[in-house]
Amino acid sequence: MLLLDYQNVLIETLLRDRAAPASIDQVVSDFDGVTFHISTQESKSKIQVSISVKCFSELVQYGAEEVLQREYGPYIVAPEQGYDFSVQVDLDQLPEDQESRDDLIRRISLLKRNAMAAPFESAFTEHAALATEASKYTSESAPQGVREGGAVRAIHYRDEEAIFIKASHDRVTVIFSTVFREETDRVFGKVFLQEFVDARRRAIQNAPQVLFKSEPPLELEGIPGVRKGEEKGEMGYITFVLFPRHLTPQRREEVISHIQTFRDYFHYHIKASKAYIHSRMRRRTADFLQVLRRARPENEEKERKTASGRTFRVQ
Repeated sequence: MLLLDYQNVLIETLLRDRAAPASIDQVVSDFDGVTFHISTQESKSKIQVSISVKCFSELVQYGAEEVLQREYGPYIVAPEQGYDFSVQVDLDQLPEDQESRDDLIRRISLLKRNAMAAPFESAFTEHAALATEASKYTSESAPQGVREGGAVRAIHYRDEEAIFIKASHDRVTVIFSTVFREETDRVFGKVFLQEFVDARRRAIQNAPQVLFKSEPPLELEGIPGVRKGEEKGEMGYITFVLFPRHLTPQRREEVISHIQTFRDYFHYHIKASKAYIHSRMRRRTADFLQVLRRARPENEEKERKTASGRTFRVQ
């Protein structure tokens, strides 16, 4: 299966192949309705990259500004009108060594990933604090707040879909609500998710636990705006359970990058599978038509005889 890139490849390519200063004004669309604007507003040597994210106000509540400040500190400028966040790079003042330059370009192309990483980092930090607190008690004597875990972080990154993150002392639960527009999409989705479960059983036992339900999980009880799957049969909830082995400092960055792209990865492969099946159906139909054409006689009879021996021409 194809793994999608975490960074915006167009932005990375544009900045990497930029040989000489020139005017640019380009709008780039990304997954989940995210929009980038790449422009040279002040001078041709200064490239400004702005990003618009539907749920940016929610990301700010979970520490997005701190994460972006950490990643892009000296390059941050006032947000462009109509966008949520902007960075500006002067081509004349790029780092001299190639490694530092490539690192800067890659970080700018990861602008969406880093903005969306804030609630995950916040939940992982809360998990570490809850785990430390829980180690002081037994499972029976632990306070209710430690046993139940923290509050649910909701990220409404699409019009009808959201990501919910809940930290507990022994795990972090990530729930994707996703809409299936067609019944066939739901069938394909169940097949893919069953492969996730089977792969964990067979070989990848360290993988997160994956669950799929039409009804909202118990972690979302009481959360406003959560739709039930029975509404037109469209909504489904996919749950990932991240255990402490997935939340170590060495693996955090990779885990955040992987799980962010899950929704796009999931629906991409559903559409790719449908396209593959349709192409096979078209190919099989073409084969059947070819067989029918071959079965047709090349030289049809021009004359026929009756029982009495008389002949007549076939029109």
